[in-house]
Amino acid sequence: METLQMADLKLTWLRGGVTHLDGGAMFGVVPKPLWSRKYPSNDNNQIELRTDPILIQWGNKNILIESGLGNGKLSEKQKRNYGATEESNVDADLETLGLSAADIDYILMTHLHFDHACGLTKHEKGVYISAFPNAKIIASQVEWDEMRNPNIRSKNTYWQENWEAIQDQVVTFEGEWTLGPIRMVHTGGHSDGHSILVLEAEDQMFIHMADIMPTHAHQNVLWVLAFDDYPMDSIAAKQKWMKIGLENNAWFFFYHDTIYRAVKWDQEGKSIIDSLEREN
Repeated sequence: METLQMADLKLTWLRGGVTHLDGGAMFGVVPKPLWSRKYPSNDNNQIELRTDPILIQWGNKNILIESGLGNGKLSEKQKRNYGATEESNVDADLETLGLSAADIDYILMTHLHFDHACGLTKHEKGVYISAFPNAKIIASQVEWDEMRNPNIRSKNTYWQENWEAIQDQVVTFEGEWTLGPIRMVHTGGHSDGHSILVLEAEDQMFIHMADIMPTHAHQNVLWVLAFDDYPMDSIAAKQKWMKIGLENNAWFFFYHDTIYRAVKWDQEGKSIIDSLEREN
């Protein structure tokens, strides 16, 4: 498991599963000859996307960013459609660290699409129950509202089995939510309720832009997903937070990237000057 230390925060990437989605959809209007130089695709034009929760250990708190694909949540048809070749190993990874799902205090959900939220619940004795029974689950109010009342487009990714069993654990916010050095900021863009994470301690900054920059190859502010509900909001948020991050020598870290866990660019954003690569 890959780790990064930031002052008194330790970040550890857990194995939450793997999907393979169409590269054209993941890079929107960007021509394949451009994006394929930065991120590989398979013979079906699909790119590998991890769904790996990030464990933050801060003081006596255990905090997850996202929840992974879970286990047994996808049908065989869904596995084929989403190119899901691996399900979650989060419980096993937590056990390796001397923890269990019951030890998780918070789960920070940047948004609640299935590939982020499937791990929130699990199937047991014919019903869905919370996979992290003691955790407070944090999401923007806008996102939580749409999760429970999806529209004709979003109902394909906001699933009742991912929210019904955990609704009493959910804590919502408007604008921003903070816990010590951790800040969630509602940006919209990828979804109306999408949020990012900003970690600041001892003059260090880490930024997790979630699905408005799902991989390092999406650094260009104009390279947004065809899946984005509000692409101009994605562009505006990426412009703002890329500028802030580059000016503060920030690490940018990822949930989906199959190559890098985190990268640091130079102040012009032209070259990667430091990185944490994913171990195979």
